Amino acid sequence: MVANASLALLCLASLVLAVTDLRRGIIPDWANLLIAVVGLARAVLLENLAAALAAGCEGIAVGAVVWLLRWLFFRLRKYQGLGLGDVKLLAASGVWIGIAGVPVQLLVASLTALAAAGFMRLSGHAMTRQTSLPFGPFLALGLVTAFALQQAGWMNGLTDG
Repeated sequence: MVANASLALLCLASLVLAVTDLRRGIIPDWANLLIAVVGLARAVLLENLAAALAAGCEGIAVGAVVWLLRWLFFRLRKYQGLGLGDVKLLAASGVWIGIAGVPVQLLVASLTALAAAGFMRLSGHAMTRQTSLPFGPFLALGLVTAFALQQAGWMNGLTDG
């Protein structure tokens, strides 16, 4: 029951987050917070407090690394390539899928964003290097996909040393 309820909340928050980012170009803080808190609660209820603390630490680590990359990109290019909402979503994602799942999330997000941009171009939208595309919906899809792959056991062994 806890597993299903937490997954439903993850999907609902991801859907609201995606629609909001597409419409307004912003990811609501409450959606990122809900994703993180539900992930932590899931870890406590299905495993134990130590698992939740580990998940929280992984989320913080992911968020810190992505924030640093965002900062470096801005220093080099003089414009933001990633919004803070995206950074917070990746941090919340780290709680659910851990550091090992984030590359899969980013791969799914990047490929689907590229497909969307290609579709937009083919359907007549002018696309330039300056065209911005909200990344939150693709990150949300990547999160749910990576989590589903982990739960199905399809990512087992990918990170074994």
